Amino acid sequence: MSENIRNIAIIAHVDHGKTTLTDALLKQCDEGLMKESDKDSELLMDTGDLEKERGITILAKPTSIKYKDTRINIIDTPGHADFGGEVERVLDMADGVLLLIDSAEGPMPQTKFVLGKALAQGLNPIVIINKIDRSDSRPDDVLDEVFDLFVALDANDKQLDFPVLYAVGRDGWCAKELDHPRENVKPLLDLILSHVPTPKVFIDKPFAMLATLLDSDPYLGRCLVGRVIQGSVNVNQNVKAIDLNGKTIESGRLTKLLRFDGMAKVAVDKVSAGEIICIAGLNKATVSDTICLPSVNEPLKSTPIDPPTMSVTISVNDSPLAGLEGKKVTSTLIRERLLAEAETNVAISFTENSNKDAFEISGRGELQLGVLIEQMRREGFELTIGRPRVLFKEDKDGKRTEPIEEVIIDVDEEYSSSVVDGMNRRKGEMVDMRTAGAGKTRLIFHAPSRGLIGYQGKLLTETRGTAVINRLFHSYELYKGDVQSRKNGALVSAETGTSVAFAIFKLQERGAMFIGPQTKVYQGMIVGQNNRDNDLDINLIKGKALTNMRASGSDKAVILTPPKLMSLEEIMAYIKDDELIEVTPQNLRLRKKFLCPNERKRNSKNM
Repeated sequence: MSENIRNIAIIAHVDHGKTTLTDALLKQCDEGLMKESDKDSELLMDTGDLEKERGITILAKPTSIKYKDTRINIIDTPGHADFGGEVERVLDMADGVLLLIDSAEGPMPQTKFVLGKALAQGLNPIVIINKIDRSDSRPDDVLDEVFDLFVALDANDKQLDFPVLYAVGRDGWCAKELDHPRENVKPLLDLILSHVPTPKVFIDKPFAMLATLLDSDPYLGRCLVGRVIQGSVNVNQNVKAIDLNGKTIESGRLTKLLRFDGMAKVAVDKVSAGEIICIAGLNKATVSDTICLPSVNEPLKSTPIDPPTMSVTISVNDSPLAGLEGKKVTSTLIRERLLAEAETNVAISFTENSNKDAFEISGRGELQLGVLIEQMRREGFELTIGRPRVLFKEDKDGKRTEPIEEVIIDVDEEYSSSVVDGMNRRKGEMVDMRTAGAGKTRLIFHAPSRGLIGYQGKLLTETRGTAVINRLFHSYELYKGDVQSRKNGALVSAETGTSVAFAIFKLQERGAMFIGPQTKVYQGMIVGQNNRDNDLDINLIKGKALTNMRASGSDKAVILTPPKLMSLEEIMAYIKDDELIEVTPQNLRLRKKFLCPNERKRNSKNM
């Protein structure tokens, strides 16, 4: 069975074309398996609402194609560093990797991250230089940079002798040389068959598989996806799940065995070593657990996951507008949902306070935490979110250390000095500066994670939207000292009611407003950003006094500046330590931790 199987993972930096290339493979190999509605669709592997809206892959997903009597299992992986936990797990299922590199951008932080993980596991990559139709394409220079990256990551001689293809995934073609015919992806498929080894399996041993991903099915319920490492098993056979310590978690029966065919899962009666499958019938087993026959007692090895570097506190919504929009508002429901997320996502950890009414979720970065909160919001939850903070550690000498990130910024040359100045204020140290071509400069810094919270928006403002920033966890280093946070104070509502256009018009000279007229506000709610560095209580519900006297020309038209709108990640980066975010299915509101102004003054004196 394993002789006709190839298991590969597609890895790359965000937006370098993994999902688009997977589309081309599916459409050219599995026309008979695809639905009519999918043939003209794009990004077939991005199935979640948030994935489609943001154009990024959040969850790793397997699919399968048939080519020359060989089943090629393909795992589409996320490209953003915040979801790196998915990549680290799925590499256990692969025997080879396709490394996609943008022909203009070259190797980026996430490229280095996932390639390092793949090389450490002994996988031999196939390098694909994608998007060579770009006007600023530089394939020869990019190939040299890729080779240098392999050397820097201590690749062995066999890994350094990697095959190279040139491609435009959007147009559905690959070629071994730039001047070769550009027809289809068959050169890539042939290379997969010749370069990627067949799975190393132990067919004579009793059945065992490593659970790598969790899935759900509307009919089967909770499912586990993983690769069969040894033996074979039939449907309805009794199995057990053991953790990394060999402790039995549960015993059960395999009610369904499913194999991936194109975009669908197909039920089969038997699976053997080397296959990537989906099983149903177990309720407690989770990722990194070994599913095996009752006679097996040794767990399969699992790749350790890098620890979280950032955390956020989540609690119930206790604002005056609580419970008006969401259906899930109690701490019990929030706790159950966060526990379920921590169970399925190994890159997230969960802790709670003694009263079990406030919970701390730790993850890789603002985007990962923001995606979780956005998903909960769409599920009908109401939450209160605190300011994200980094997780400090102590070294062996008892000194405080903090997470440091490698930051790569591509910017127009004229703005490079302002970027350097901005990173210096955030305790960033520049390690490299070079010309990237087309009037661009590439700046590389090592900077503390806490200094980068909220920096992206400011960077885009300073560079007129021309800068592209990429970040990746680098290491823990000694504490770099205090970093200045937001300079501007907040405009805080002093009354509870509905905002009035006349009041906003009179007060908008004080700063930028976050709300428009006819918006519900309450005492302590942040309604704008003050032009100065202090907080200012304002009254937005005071209308114009009405009299029966009017004179020609005495009334001016009320002209309002549009409110400043921010996404969830932008708000999380914007708030200070004494501020919170109220998250409901319909609104995102900023508020002070203490709503009453007198209480705020008392607590500020005690700090």
